[in-house]
Amino acid sequence: ECPLQDQALNHGPNASRFVEQKRRYDKPVAVSEQILLDRERCVLCARCTRFAEQIAGDPFIELYERGGLEQVAVFEDEPFRSHFSGNIIQICPVGALTSTSYRFRARPFDVVTTQSVCDHCSAGCTLTVQSRRGEIQRQLARTNMDVNEEWNCDRGRFAFRHVTSDARITEPMLRTRDGLQPVEWARALRTAASAIRKAGEAGTGRVAVLTGGRLADEDAYAASRYARTILGTDDVTCSTRFAPPGETEELAAMVANPSATYADVEAAPVIVVAGLDSEEEVPILHLRLRKAWRNRRARIVVVGPFTGTLADLTWRHVPTAPGQEAATLARLSDATADGVVGEVATALAEADRPVVLVGERAGASTLSAAAGLASSADGSVAYVPRRAGARGALDAGLSAGLLPGGRLLADDADRAEVEAVWGPLPATPGRSLQQVLTAAAAGEIDVLHLIGVDLLRDAASVELARAALARTPTVIVQDLARNDTLDAFADVVLPATARQEREGTATNLEGRSQRFRRAIDAPGQAQDDWRVLRQLAAVIGGDLGFDDLDAIRAERARLGVRATAHAFPPVTVSDDAPVTGDDLTVVARPLLLDEGVMLRDADDLLATRRAPVAVVAPEDAERLGIVDGTMLEFSRGDVRLTLPARVDASVVPGVVVVPSNSTSEPIGALADREGRLDVVVTVAEPVSVGEGA
Repeated sequence: ECPLQDQALNHGPNASRFVEQKRRYDKPVAVSEQILLDRERCVLCARCTRFAEQIAGDPFIELYERGGLEQVAVFEDEPFRSHFSGNIIQICPVGALTSTSYRFRARPFDVVTTQSVCDHCSAGCTLTVQSRRGEIQRQLARTNMDVNEEWNCDRGRFAFRHVTSDARITEPMLRTRDGLQPVEWARALRTAASAIRKAGEAGTGRVAVLTGGRLADEDAYAASRYARTILGTDDVTCSTRFAPPGETEELAAMVANPSATYADVEAAPVIVVAGLDSEEEVPILHLRLRKAWRNRRARIVVVGPFTGTLADLTWRHVPTAPGQEAATLARLSDATADGVVGEVATALAEADRPVVLVGERAGASTLSAAAGLASSADGSVAYVPRRAGARGALDAGLSAGLLPGGRLLADDADRAEVEAVWGPLPATPGRSLQQVLTAAAAGEIDVLHLIGVDLLRDAASVELARAALARTPTVIVQDLARNDTLDAFADVVLPATARQEREGTATNLEGRSQRFRRAIDAPGQAQDDWRVLRQLAAVIGGDLGFDDLDAIRAERARLGVRATAHAFPPVTVSDDAPVTGDDLTVVARPLLLDEGVMLRDADDLLATRRAPVAVVAPEDAERLGIVDGTMLEFSRGDVRLTLPARVDASVVPGVVVVPSNSTSEPIGALADREGRLDVVVTVAEPVSVGEGA
């Protein structure tokens, strides 16, 4: 696979004039666990080194030696570990760089190439899926200058082995005395429908639908209508965290208002980021931030308890206690304020169309505060969820009290618009995830229908999730692969297709919708999620009103976005002090490469992941006798989690930052039933103050 060779054959002589001795090297050289280098092919074009330094900001790969000895190499004691390393393979013009997972598996002319959209985060990167004999060989970045330009992250490039994992669900199953056993689709659907009908006879509020963030737009829309019109419940959510009060109104306003785009981010002179660790959560957005910082000298302001991977790009860090981001954002419009706040406020007032980015981890009222700040500075705001299907799910109304297009169930006009298409809707707004799980744990819910969500790893409180699942008579799991929740609690299992196995639409963080195509056939009897819901609705005795994707899209277009967006609700600032344990408040952040189901069997990729650590401020490290590598134990009840410490000035004093799902037990296992990480932090082997300085 050598574009240079192709050019030579097309336009050059058919015989080489090179008579000198060619360079010979031992091959291949492992640049990293997933990238191999054949040095004799390298023409020293420096594309890989320039990308690593200028685009990704990871200059661990360089040109060494001079003259005839010059070659690409890495530091012996510091391997090339970058979330964007796969791009250097794709831009290499001579095939000198190859991936361990694709090397010698197929030739470019042997594969079938299909256009797709990444299914891992909300960036919405366009991809090409290359398959051979019905099996995915590799995924490449597809050029789309409006979204991902020419790049993608390593998770989007290499994490597709879950599609053929041994954990894939390929046929419906029912739980018997002997565990989960395969059955026919008809029997599985009848069993699920019977449980749902029985719950309906017992009264309202006995069924809830909980979805994750992997659904395509059409699936999310089908799930939203299925819950409201077939099950008669508004107890539905696509979130796995416990939402703060007032978030429904914020989300409705966010969906119907224009969102900041990648172009806005790239052009903004000032960018405020709250509750978001961009490189770990939405890597391509991180490249845009870095591009704005490098090319346009954008001033990047981070609001929150830590800066994370934005530390090197941050112009000003406005520290806050966890969950208090809204109060700080509200103050950033006051140019008369003292210190850093006043400095940032002045920069925003003088900037031409600044951008405010808000992630999922930000506290209550942050979206309202961010929208107010952007409006006061004549800028734009974007909500940046982590998962690929999250924005499309919100557009579809997959949240209690939220209807498609940024409408509210409690608003009579909004309700009437949706009822004109869907028919009668539930009378009152439903419950949040925390309220649903609390009700289930109290035995007040008979059926939980889980679509693409693993509550025992994803929920903000694993304790509450486990109690809810244990008390729920029927748990229906509709998913791609086996997970902890399915294995322990599923009564009915319905196999679903992966994105590469079906057609659909995906909406990214900008609100941009993009089509993806089917690249390979689904295994066994797996079906698209919307098809499963349509059949289940029919068995229950209802009709979702559509028979194919075109009908779903037409109905979605008919509803569209609310003509006039709801106003963001007023900012409410909590005076509650942060919960602490041993003088340290625990804050969780996701890492790009973690223990998620969609990273199964991506062994080469996972070998490059960043080790999970607990990050503390230098002041706390000195006070508690902590140095890099000191083991910290986090405990609550019988649950223990041990992590090595890393001292970093990007964290505010009094806070320790830990990964959310990168250990055998997720951090949610340490949370109480309110989702609070009220844990005891113990220094396993303290050192004397000053030691290791």
